Amino acid sequence: MRQKTFKYTFDTLSKMAKEKENDLGITVKKDEDFSEWYTQLMQKAELADVRYNLKGFPVYREWSTISMKKMYRILEEILERKGHMPLIFPTLIPESLLRKEAEHVEGFTPEVFWITEHGAGERFEEKMALRPTSETAFYSMYSMWIRSYKDLPFKRYQSCSVFRHETKMTRPFFRTREFYWIEAHDAFAAEEDAKKQVLEDMETTYEFLHETLAMPHIFFQRPEWDKFPGAVHTYAADVLMESGKVLQLPSTHLLGQNFSKPFNVKFVDEKGNEKYCHITCYGPAISRIYGAMIALHGDDKGLVLPWDIAPLHVVIVPIIFEDSREKVLKKCRETREKLAGYSVKLDDRDDYSVGYKFNEWELKGVPIRIEIGPKDLQNKSVTVFRRDLNKKTSVKEADLLKEIKKIEKEFTKNLLKKTAADFEANVVNAKTADEIKKSLDKNRIVRASFCSIDMNGMKCAEKIEKELGGFVRGIRVDKKETPKDSCVICGKKAKEVVYVAKSY
Repeated sequence: MRQKTFKYTFDTLSKMAKEKENDLGITVKKDEDFSEWYTQLMQKAELADVRYNLKGFPVYREWSTISMKKMYRILEEILERKGHMPLIFPTLIPESLLRKEAEHVEGFTPEVFWITEHGAGERFEEKMALRPTSETAFYSMYSMWIRSYKDLPFKRYQSCSVFRHETKMTRPFFRTREFYWIEAHDAFAAEEDAKKQVLEDMETTYEFLHETLAMPHIFFQRPEWDKFPGAVHTYAADVLMESGKVLQLPSTHLLGQNFSKPFNVKFVDEKGNEKYCHITCYGPAISRIYGAMIALHGDDKGLVLPWDIAPLHVVIVPIIFEDSREKVLKKCRETREKLAGYSVKLDDRDDYSVGYKFNEWELKGVPIRIEIGPKDLQNKSVTVFRRDLNKKTSVKEADLLKEIKKIEKEFTKNLLKKTAADFEANVVNAKTADEIKKSLDKNRIVRASFCSIDMNGMKCAEKIEKELGGFVRGIRVDKKETPKDSCVICGKKAKEVVYVAKSY
């Protein structure tokens, strides 16, 4: 009876493996149908599952969660190196706190999830918001913690999730109703110090996005009509996706004294005078950055993951024939031990073909695959496949560790070379509305002369949105650009050079 049960189970597992093998690959090309490619990547690489029965609240699977936890750690280390300390705040914000800064609450009210009752329908005396962001929570406490100029600068952050009732089409990582982020809130004695913090936030973004994740971007000062509710100025990093749309990633906000006054965040200076703090906030959304990263680097085979956030660095796949099985597996185990300093997996599953294993680990973006078979044993070598180059090479056993270290140094830099070249090639100039439209249709970011990014330019921006299908993203922060033409829309004297793009 036991033998029959075992045989049945083995046959069933083999059948399931075969079915999974047949359904493994992505069936569309990324540059032909990005939306379907992304959907299949979510499902087949097992990154997210939308079947939780709450719209906009996906479940993030193991593979993506490991990477996002690494991303959290890297960014937290950068922030702490630059003087920030961690806090944990409650998820709930009382309505009275949220409404203290009028412009802020007006901007967020349509997106707020409210909690109004508990238990068997008993209502709270005051309704509470699932935090859409935490300015009001932080600054209510800063008013009690900050007393003297000696307490400043006061730089704190928390890693958490926030909730916004997104009304547009939701998509895992890109646009959800709960997203995972880090928010830093900093208070200073002088406005100049707050401005320096905004620049530091941009440098932090560059270190994280550009150097760690190989994601080229442009930091823009957002137009007045598109700034964070309650901010003096908003600055945000935009990354161009292969779909032709830009995705806003980390943003940093100069809040001035707009929150310190209603929340009474004051300090006593050296002369004994009481003054309001100047405040900044910074919000890198880890889940959104992950979505942008996999969309940017992924190819028709699946994920391509930067080295530092890959869940697995090396997978070893034995090429097995029965007469050399034990020798090959022994060599695979020895190789795994030799690479103990890295995250390494030996894929010795019997019920999947070698081809399936190759495809699966390429789909999941493992940077290095090592193949070991009978010929490799004879030659005292291994075959190394690199996901950044999609290329195989034969490497002598004695040189393997050296080769892995070399790939480790090159891997993310190779990704950046490609994405930076693509990004630069897709930023183009336009002198007319028609040229903007044609460039947007070709999935480009468009540079154009524009009347103004203050409220006077809003009508021209609305025309670009309604008639051309693009959004004015703002003016560059990293360099001053002088307009050479009149406004591309109204024909009046241009004060700015703006960038226009489609947007998620």
